Amino acid sequence: MVYQLTMRRSAPWSAPTSPVDGIRVLALLPRRWQKDLSQVAGEIVIRISAGEEATSEDVHAEVERALASSEVSHLELVACRPLAAGSPK
Repeated sequence: MVYQLTMRRSAPWSAPTSPVDGIRVLALLPRRWQKDLSQVAGEIVIRISAGEEATSEDVHAEVERALASSEVSHLELVACRPLAAGSPK
């Protein structure tokens, strides 16, 4: 299953998100996931393929665990939504 994760800084008055933030998040997500990073309008968007056995709840929990790291704790998960197979980027 493919999921789209959207993250942004938790404090709206802080500096915009950096591509480095996205790279840090990628490094903290499970290695078994296939990941694709993009940044859109100040938000970090990551598409992941977590395997057929992963549920939305599993993915959400793993991402929240990654965002608890001090390196990216200034980010919050805004959306974790499954995408239909073959969805355009």
